[in-house]
Amino acid sequence: MLVVFNPRSGSGDSQLPLFLSLLRAEGAEVTERELKPDTPMHEYVGDLKDFDVVVAAGGDGTVSSLAYAARHTDIPLLAFPAGTANLIALNLELPHDAAALVEIMAQGHTLRLDMGEVDVKGETSGFCMLAGAGADASMIRDSEDLKGRYGELAYVISAMKQLNPKKTTFHLEIDGEKRDFEGIGVMVANFGMANYRLPITSAISPADGRFTVILMKAGNILRLLPNIIDSVRVKLNLGDPIFSGNLETLEARTVKVDADDPFPLQYDGELHVETTPFEARILPGAVRFLTPAQRTDLET
Repeated sequence: MLVVFNPRSGSGDSQLPLFLSLLRAEGAEVTERELKPDTPMHEYVGDLKDFDVVVAAGGDGTVSSLAYAARHTDIPLLAFPAGTANLIALNLELPHDAAALVEIMAQGHTLRLDMGEVDVKGETSGFCMLAGAGADASMIRDSEDLKGRYGELAYVISAMKQLNPKKTTFHLEIDGEKRDFEGIGVMVANFGMANYRLPITSAISPADGRFTVILMKAGNILRLLPNIIDSVRVKLNLGDPIFSGNLETLEARTVKVDADDPFPLQYDGELHVETTPFEARILPGAVRFLTPAQRTDLET
């Protein structure tokens, strides 16, 4: 087993040492590689095909980087939750308990799922959760200084600060069809569960070969709460949506995003210095994830 870990992820209370100890006690041959700043992921996985399984231990950025490096291989990947939010692990219904994760690896159940490829000025990266420009990237930017003190709650505190986010006109190209709208952000989603297992919106699937593109038309983040309520109602079969107007969702295989005003970008929780424009492409069935879940369990 190859374990690639980011020592800077999370708050330092990961169960990774116990997890590795339990693996070795079960007879696994484990190779550990620590990520270092300014060293690209592909340099850690040049011999990836020599391993039976790979573990990405870190935040969502670590998981998606390793998934992108391993794309289109048949090697199972475990998204070990060692970061702050761990949304990919949350969407895959993975526990934090080391012994439970070892059991999931022993069972060997996998799902082949989609991931996204984002292109900014000719440079490509991968994402599993979502890529976004606008209010969501601003929220992640403002949460950076709060993570050490508040952990996952930092994202909630940061969201509350986005009471008057910048609004602009976005210029989209959805599978070749142009579309403009005025709003506070665009999210290109592959997985659908956000913090605390709240669905971003309904009808998001990581295995349908398409993104769900979310147009954020609301004046501020708090006005999106009714849409979250709607998504929870749909998930629990409590009836049809009762709110509308603050979000619009579209499906696409390729998305180009530009804006009248430059907006920061984030993909899988990592804030980047690049700004709009960017392009996102779906990579159907690109990664084989270890998970206890069935495919229908991963849909919102």
